[in-house]
Amino acid sequence: MDHLTALGSLFDSEGRHDPYPAYDVMRAHAPVFQAPDERWYVTTHALANRLLRDPAVRLADASDYDQFWPEWRENRGVASVVLSMLQSNPPDHTRVRRAAAATFTPRRIAAMRDVMTAQVEDLIKQMPAEADFMTAFAYPLPVGVICALLGVPEADRPWFRQRAHDLTIVLEPISTVEEMNLADVAGRELEDYFVGLIAERQKNPQEDLTSALVEAGAGGTLTGEELLANLVLLLVAGFETTANLLGTGLHLLLTNPAQAGRLRADHDLAPAFVEEILRYDSPVQLTSRFATEPIDLGDGVTAPPGAALTMLLGAANRDPARYDDPHRFDPDRPAIQPVSFGGGAHYCLGAPLARMEAQVAFPLLLTLLPRLNLNGDPVRRDRLVLRGFSELPVTTA
Repeated sequence: MDHLTALGSLFDSEGRHDPYPAYDVMRAHAPVFQAPDERWYVTTHALANRLLRDPAVRLADASDYDQFWPEWRENRGVASVVLSMLQSNPPDHTRVRRAAAATFTPRRIAAMRDVMTAQVEDLIKQMPAEADFMTAFAYPLPVGVICALLGVPEADRPWFRQRAHDLTIVLEPISTVEEMNLADVAGRELEDYFVGLIAERQKNPQEDLTSALVEAGAGGTLTGEELLANLVLLLVAGFETTANLLGTGLHLLLTNPAQAGRLRADHDLAPAFVEEILRYDSPVQLTSRFATEPIDLGDGVTAPPGAALTMLLGAANRDPARYDDPHRFDPDRPAIQPVSFGGGAHYCLGAPLARMEAQVAFPLLLTLLPRLNLNGDPVRRDRLVLRGFSELPVTTA
């Protein structure tokens, strides 16, 4: 298999199920290569890490969408992503990110640890003897945490899972008309919900993230459109990727019982375990940028202005030049620095929250459910960008 065949395999279900052999072929060919569609694909840790931090690269934003898809605002799933800080560039990104960071503070996140612990313990108590871990735990925990942070009432939280699932298809490079229609419906329903929540917080501010962002909007830092789009983003990004991290992590632990035993015996190992899970099987497999000026890609290769660059994060995280024996799950490996949360100005704002949820959840799952085990084959979501399980059957007794 050559590197272009390997790249093409990622657009088939079988290739998406296990993309790592294809990544190896592409990386062995070159740190970066240009496909027939003129897009450049980055396969190594060093180059991906550098480009993610390079101010000479940018994201496709609203102005780009206006050129190649003038009607994009009519799909409210697409609009909620494109109008958020996820798809914006300086100076707008700098302004919106600063406002969000001022409300999404380390102190506010640290204060969530007790809330997380209580939610983890409650979900474990409620888990039946035979369960789908994704339904019983991996989705309810992050949606409960982000909704508590945003100030969403507990009774409303189960409603969000399907909407977020439907909306995140807009992050994928391939989708069907039906899926994009579902994303539109989900976007409209989420926008309607947050319009109501914003109005409520304008009348009755609370000690929550929504109130803080509403205050930033009232001060002129955020437009109403930006406020709405970023609330939808925080909700969707706040639990879809974390659910994948939790499902992937538990599957790795249960298929590596010796390592699970170590974590069960010593909860202080949790941070190293979570970093290795993020490296080994990243919840986000790729991200794309555009060059704003000539970009040195190494080995005498230069990408011209306007060049499309796709960083294969999953490939970078298993780069043998960065990690010895990269296909082995090893929480003891030194200096684990996955690129799973991106880097530079667009480094994931919610990364500390996702890490904390996993660091709290895994030790408690292994300790409070000592007989937790797999119960049949898991089912992977057929996605290229957001990698995780749709079903993970387990037994608890």
